[in-house]
Amino acid sequence: MQAVTEGDRRKEVRSLLDQIQAHPERDWTQARRRIATLNKLIAAPPRPRAH
Repeated sequence: MQAVTEGDRRKEVRSLLDQIQAHPERDWTQARRRIATLNKLIAAPPRPRAH
């Protein structure tokens, strides 16, 4: 299993925002919640890794 990086999270946010912009007529409630969660994870200070 690979660790999820901040870059991965940023790519997912960008992808979701692109989808919302391309199809604003759809219900994007779940995507907006996911974006909010990803933004919180990106903004949080990095946690020390356990060995």
